[in-house]
Amino acid sequence: MNLDQGLLAALLVGMFALFLWGKLRYDLVAFGGLMLTVATGLVPAGDAFMGFGHPATITVAAVLVLSKALSNSGVTEHIARAVAPFTRSTPMHIGALAGIGGAMSGFMNNVGALALLMPVAIQTAADAGRRAGVLLMPLSFGSILGGLITLIGTPPNVIIANYRAVKSGEPFGMFDFTPVGLVLAVTGILYVAFIGWRLMPGGRKGSADAEDLAQIDNFVIELVVPEDSPHIDSSWQDLEKLAEEVDLQALAIIRRGRRLSGFPRAEPLRAGDILLVETSTADADKFASKTGLTIAGTEEKDRPKLETEGLRLMQAVVQPRSRAAGRTVDSIRFRRRHEVRLLGISRHGRPHRERLRHFQLRAGDVVLLYGEQDHLEAAASRLDLLALSGAPVTLGARRKAIATVGIFAAAVALAAFNVLALPIALGIAALLVVSINVVAARDLYDAVDWPVIVLLGAMIPVGGALEATGLADLVAKGLITPLADQPVIALVAVFAITMTVSDVLNNAATAVLMAPISVRIADGLGVNPDSFLMAVAIGASCAFLTPIGHQNNALVMGPGGYRFGDYWRMGLPLEVLLIAVGTPMILLVWPL
Repeated sequence: MNLDQGLLAALLVGMFALFLWGKLRYDLVAFGGLMLTVATGLVPAGDAFMGFGHPATITVAAVLVLSKALSNSGVTEHIARAVAPFTRSTPMHIGALAGIGGAMSGFMNNVGALALLMPVAIQTAADAGRRAGVLLMPLSFGSILGGLITLIGTPPNVIIANYRAVKSGEPFGMFDFTPVGLVLAVTGILYVAFIGWRLMPGGRKGSADAEDLAQIDNFVIELVVPEDSPHIDSSWQDLEKLAEEVDLQALAIIRRGRRLSGFPRAEPLRAGDILLVETSTADADKFASKTGLTIAGTEEKDRPKLETEGLRLMQAVVQPRSRAAGRTVDSIRFRRRHEVRLLGISRHGRPHRERLRHFQLRAGDVVLLYGEQDHLEAAASRLDLLALSGAPVTLGARRKAIATVGIFAAAVALAAFNVLALPIALGIAALLVVSINVVAARDLYDAVDWPVIVLLGAMIPVGGALEATGLADLVAKGLITPLADQPVIALVAVFAITMTVSDVLNNAATAVLMAPISVRIADGLGVNPDSFLMAVAIGASCAFLTPIGHQNNALVMGPGGYRFGDYWRMGLPLEVLLIAVGTPMILLVWPL
């Protein structure tokens, strides 16, 4: 190993460690890594930003805009309605949701497909009397699997297609992924519908219940003792009987910003004291009405009900790309900037049991907001929160649905028949949906997941350095030596390694790093590199063991009430199944 190879290897290990640590945003880590490779001469300064103009980056950005157009047009709303007749049995319910999610993900961003179907899943779970957690992880997995079907279904496919163009002069086509991807998607969806969901700890205490989600239950709420309260100088002991009648549990007393030690049941209450209680909003209403206490964030102390006079409750989940993720409640300033009140937070299906102001939000947290309907919807939009209840699941300009589908279909056809390059065809389609106002011009840049774009733009030159320094050859030789006469086992090894890396690293970054290594392995074995590139494309997209491997898994973690270790229960058998089915399919369609 020479000096350049050693430097690049150390840099990649450091980036991998930071990605795994998760305290820094992956786009910042990737961009920092790019700057270091340029500063150390591993990437020429003239090539530093070539990734931002790369066809793969442009394609992903255009697909994100078109995904937003499809959701706004109402196309997916009509598809989602098809779930209703299939909710009688759990396997059929899961199969319908995961199947629709997979079909949508073949042609739009799979995070967007999941976001559109999550409220449907939660509502239909409540209607069928099932736990939301039984449906949400299978739905997440199904929408991930659907991305395998087409070139534009997931960023790794786009990256691998463009890498093939660089190496052989011709990219993979729009439907070159379909023969293998479709078989794997159907196999995976059948597995999660009939077997996988049974492996989840759905009956564990603390898992979020479908009815709880729909009714916005199980939050910690702050009750304030007003200055004219008849209970001043009374103690909690005097209120316990009423609390028991409405199923309310007291957690703490906050006085002048400080929590009183333990829970002093006999402590006389004072004006301005805040009582932290765990209950539903309906029971909080009843208790406040009977005692004269007020719910923090609702200034009209005489209001008998929270949802009245134009004021509503909204439950929403913090999305991975949300502006709220990583910030404290205090810094977001819900009331001052967004004119809504934050009443409670739930993480992994369990309410936060302390005061809210210094709580740092994460992707997957469920928040309970209160305010006027327009303000709630605007706050959810600005902060990239996904409304689960309290807001209608409206998907926009239905009268433009046919035009939107036509534009998208035309772009796909032009690319499939090589009339236009894919980035150009999708770029024109993105302009057209903006011009007919399916995606408003002011919302255009919000439709793009910029951290992913920065990640791609930064990692593509770093991936090029793997080849330029010879590090890809060095790694490939290490794998080839013990498998010199066993190319099929080498293919399985690449498949499995890519899957494993993708479980802890962003799938796009995994594809960028594994593509050159896989081609070097194929060249060293004297076999078809397309087989190995397909294994990388599939493996990079199949992250089912952790909530950090794919944004979809993080998105369902809070609403589903899942823990970090829950994913592998259903995900590990799925990954083994996909390798077992995918390897012969790759060999059949893309022979060695």
